[in-house]
Amino acid sequence: MQLQRRQLPFALLATALVILAYCLFWPAPIDPVVWQPAINPRTAPNDRLSGVRSLPDVGPGPESVAIDRDGRLYTGLQDGRVVRMLSGGSGVETFVQTGGRPLGMKFDAGGNLIVADAFRGLLSVSPERRVTVLAGSVNGERMLFPNDLAIAGDGTVWFSDASRRFDQHHWMLDFLEGRASGRLLRYDPRTRGVVVVLDHLMFANGVALGPGDEYVLVNETLAARIARYWLRGPRAGRSDIFASALPGYADNLTYNGRGVFWVALPSPRSPALEGLAGWPWLRKVLGRMPPQLREQKLGRMAWVLALNTEGQVVHNLQDPAGHYGPVTSVIETNGRLYFGSIATAAIGWAPAP
Repeated sequence: MQLQRRQLPFALLATALVILAYCLFWPAPIDPVVWQPAINPRTAPNDRLSGVRSLPDVGPGPESVAIDRDGRLYTGLQDGRVVRMLSGGSGVETFVQTGGRPLGMKFDAGGNLIVADAFRGLLSVSPERRVTVLAGSVNGERMLFPNDLAIAGDGTVWFSDASRRFDQHHWMLDFLEGRASGRLLRYDPRTRGVVVVLDHLMFANGVALGPGDEYVLVNETLAARIARYWLRGPRAGRSDIFASALPGYADNLTYNGRGVFWVALPSPRSPALEGLAGWPWLRKVLGRMPPQLREQKLGRMAWVLALNTEGQVVHNLQDPAGHYGPVTSVIETNGRLYFGSIATAAIGWAPAP
């Protein structure tokens, strides 16, 4: 009995040493760096989105919404399908199966649905539902995380590749690592080539073109800011910051054609994550832990911002009660805002302010 009592502390000590050695020395999936979070403006909460209504369920994770010439809604799901809402909201049909994970999508002038597929690349889906891979790599390197897109008047597709380090299944590791490996890319339909326009972005996400295609915007989610690349005028070929120190982590981005950019904020800023920005070794320890221990699920809060062409907030719409959310995309049409969410099975909508 005394021998067993002596052995128990040794067993606990050995177990603790094994756990400590694992946390400190086991190979980690991330190689963190020091980064500097933006100032958090901490805006006051409101309930201006408390009236969001849900359309019929479409499937898991309708992340982004596109609208065709007939006003029908399309969205991409985690299971690889692009689905279409039937006229009058009478039901849903599968438009196409991409075999990947369709995220951002827009219709081009020819009626083709252009899709940023997280696993397959930049896709084009014809009205006859034929899927074509426009681009799957850049300079011989496969894209890991195509995310969102916008289409210029000349047919050029501007799209984001969120990370060169991690794919969509492991997006949280990119946040933990803190390396700026996202990119803004340009696809030329004439040459069928892809060019890197902006590099070293902190999780490149939503993309939108400004009035008259004068510039293109891209959300840097982890940096809580929106970068701008000028396409025309005296600043053409230069980049700057369109909006900084956002109160949440920006996902998709759309332009309503009348001077307003809509920004989806699926999450408020995280003091826990940003408090570790200067501690890469501690984030490396977290990277060794099981996902269930190191990652937090997004809350149900609905939150979108409207910015004018000067980058100033003109609408701040929230629903802290979480009737719908988190919102990962927002698009305005015919007096309504339509919302996508990776954590629901339905597209949401509310009257536009």
